[in-house]
Amino acid sequence: MARALWLTGPEAAELRETPPGEGEVEIRTLFSGISRGTEALVASGRVPGSERERMRCPHQEGDFPFPVKYGYAAVGEVVAGPADLRERMVFVLHPHQDRLAVEPAMAVALPEGVPPERAILAANMETALNVVWDAGVAPGDRVAVVGAGVVGALVGYLAARMPGTEVWLVDVKPERAALAEGFGCRFAEPGAVPAECDVVVHASASAEGLAVAIAAAGLEARVVEASWYGEGVVPVPLGGVFHSRRLHLVSSQVGRLPPERAVRWSHRRRLGMALSLLAEPALEALVSGETSFDALPEVYHAILADPATLCHRVRY
Repeated sequence: MARALWLTGPEAAELRETPPGEGEVEIRTLFSGISRGTEALVASGRVPGSERERMRCPHQEGDFPFPVKYGYAAVGEVVAGPADLRERMVFVLHPHQDRLAVEPAMAVALPEGVPPERAILAANMETALNVVWDAGVAPGDRVAVVGAGVVGALVGYLAARMPGTEVWLVDVKPERAALAEGFGCRFAEPGAVPAECDVVVHASASAEGLAVAIAAAGLEARVVEASWYGEGVVPVPLGGVFHSRRLHLVSSQVGRLPPERAVRWSHRRRLGMALSLLAEPALEALVSGETSFDALPEVYHAILADPATLCHRVRY
């Protein structure tokens, strides 16, 4: 039997024994990552009824709201399975669990140069890559990313690597300035966001952040909403400059590939690309803390409630 983290109520979590799975690839988990934004919504029971089927993660057990086994960033060593995977480090979209058994297609080998400690960011990088595709960021663009959490910071990181782009990470926390600088971005607090941006990405999951994003967009620019609000209702400022600037407000969601790429890209190809983009040591700055798996039930909800949390690493 394996052990997995189960969410049993809005403020309750526990480790339960569970079968490791039914696949032929057996994995000893080394690390998993807590993705604060989505997991906080799940842990508080705020997954809308209309989205409960779409929000199921691979290898989830239980149903929303509770009890449920949830998570999607596990990294481990293959201890049994096909010869091409045996003893390799792999990433799996899987809840927090100490031993896994999955089908070979679900285990993606880590590229050379990507340590398992950092590979927990793969799901977040996959989301950020999808956002950049949906945003259509091009060389030379002026880009603002409102909300410097893990996904927003990774969007800024990717956009800043395009030739000639000027990228601002925008956040209410001035301490995120060092993170922006390390990723090749400028930093701005909400009251100092540059105007006339070519592309704006909103990733703060707040009405105030969305208003800042719309105000920063230039004429006929695209504003990409990358936040997920769960059951929340968010006011959108469609007065003011929204109509006069003919702005485009579009959503980005990692569950679907952009139409222009879906004909060539699979989800596995995108995940493989996301893993390869994690070779840069500077990305370690997104890991804001670490907890042992045995201690996780006692501190899980406190980790989610801490506004300083970026990606929290669980060590097995």
